[in-house]
Amino acid sequence: MGPEHPLVRHVFPDLAEELIGLLQEEGEEELALLAADLRLVAECGCGDDFCQSFKTAPHPAGKAYGPDHRCVLLAPAQGMLVLDVVDTRIMYVEVLHRDPLRDMRLPQSE
Repeated sequence: MGPEHPLVRHVFPDLAEELIGLLQEEGEEELALLAADLRLVAECGCGDDFCQSFKTAPHPAGKAYGPDHRCVLLAPAQGMLVLDVVDTRIMYVEVLHRDPLRDMRLPQSE
């Protein structure tokens, strides 16, 4: 993945910091280190107003992740955060029922 996919920490710095902290709290130290370099590959695109989920690695729609897939359910103060992990790679970040993420690529209003 090249520079065409921005780092999540540059687009959603608050979320990236929260993910790292929550992973550390869960004892997922390796994933916490990897979370700092997650890339925003694609938005979910489901259209649900409560969903702000996104892909962090390419994966064909509708295909199973395979036998080494696991879900890591985090405990945020608001909403739900669930990571789809294959081996030690975070493939997808489910962001549900939360206030809108602040996209740092867009002009910010005061």
